[in-house]
Amino acid sequence: MLAQYIFRKQLLKQVSPPTSKFFSTSPTRRADFTHVVIGAGAVGLSIARELAKHEGTSTLLIERHGSVGTETSSRNSEVIHAGLYYGHDTLKTTLCLKGKAKLYDLCARQGIGHRNCKKWIVAQNDSQMEELEKVHSFAKSIDVPTHFLPLSEAHAREPSVRATVGVLESPTTGIVDSHGLMAWLEGSFQSLGGECVFHSSVTDLTRDPASGEYSISISSPSSSSTPTSTSISTSTITTQTLINSAGLSAIPISNLLLPAPRHLKPYYAKGTYFSYSSPNPSPKPQTLIYPAPTPGHAGLGTHLTIDLAGRIRFGPDVEWITDPNDLSPNESRLEEAMDEISTYWPGLVRGGVGLDYCGVRPKLGMGGAVVSAGASESESGSESGSESERKSESDGANGSLSANEKVKRNSNSNSNTQTSKSQTNTPFNDFIIREEVDFPGFVNLLGIESPGLTSCLAIGEMVDGILYR
Repeated sequence: MLAQYIFRKQLLKQVSPPTSKFFSTSPTRRADFTHVVIGAGAVGLSIARELAKHEGTSTLLIERHGSVGTETSSRNSEVIHAGLYYGHDTLKTTLCLKGKAKLYDLCARQGIGHRNCKKWIVAQNDSQMEELEKVHSFAKSIDVPTHFLPLSEAHAREPSVRATVGVLESPTTGIVDSHGLMAWLEGSFQSLGGECVFHSSVTDLTRDPASGEYSISISSPSSSSTPTSTSISTSTITTQTLINSAGLSAIPISNLLLPAPRHLKPYYAKGTYFSYSSPNPSPKPQTLIYPAPTPGHAGLGTHLTIDLAGRIRFGPDVEWITDPNDLSPNESRLEEAMDEISTYWPGLVRGGVGLDYCGVRPKLGMGGAVVSAGASESESGSESGSESERKSESDGANGSLSANEKVKRNSNSNSNTQTSKSQTNTPFNDFIIREEVDFPGFVNLLGIESPGLTSCLAIGEMVDGILYR
């Protein structure tokens, strides 16, 4: 299929004049495509859709699986996050806040399933209450609404939930139908003239210094494949710009192109989700329930979420793995998960908890998912570049720069220094979204985990802004 598409593009290129791009100051190019996006998760789809809006361009979205969003984008809690945990002046906070508003608006306008069900963070002792106070203080500092509930009101609203000391409510948290969202993004992208190719794996990347074009080697099943045997064909395409949004494969793909001193090591955190079915007549919760955050922990605790049908599920836990294709639920972690769930759900019927599914999150290191209160600016903004750059960022409007401006600074800072900081010395890893130094038109998106789904529309606009600034 890919070979046939490339042949069709070659014919069109013979009769269609090439288009000059804002991001290019070089002579007219004859690449197969204007934009190639690797990875058709929620973020890749959003990026491809934004780029396809530019008239006179061609955008190809490459996916190694047989359909969109089969990895991290669909194996998660489907939560629309409020942005409570990621610290000041980080891309995660900036993009989550912007993306949350865009996502609620898009879902309402396009009829994509979602619900603003709110979220509680519960404390069972004084130390956990201190963590809730820190979250509340941070939320106020970034204008995200949160408020403490009287325990009597909390018990009246959710009588099955235990909160011994305190409840912090986040009224802007919700849930979304991730599959419905990605189906809409795919359809919108295609309606703009974009093309998707599936079952296509990137095996090599090179850049021609003379033309500035990127060559992408791709392997995919050939037309001669049968149900019992698969014949692999290889193809090479060229593009003016290349966007690496490959999720779990993003770091290995980046390492195909960047020189060895700038290679990163991928880390993978597997999270198991647990289903719940019980004859217990106690009322099911209508709110998402999270335990108090634990600084340095790679997740947000084994929380209780609901889907749009009202079904309860718990998770995820955190298990560090080396194989990102390991999607087998780990039964040995069930008892530990139930112990944690029981702290806020005392009526849990343990026999009703079962293994459900797993998701794997791409990580830049074994850092925490939450910025510790009192962390230095360098810790909460681990990808902001040098200390002098961080100081210059604080001189921007209202004390911070726009997401696009942050990315531009990131793309101009020393990549090796960023690698060392992000992978060894910081307890929190921010998103990496940058045009790589000495590789104009190559945009890397690394460590795109939670809140990636919430942020996907904002990330799409950001990448468009990098290329069309």
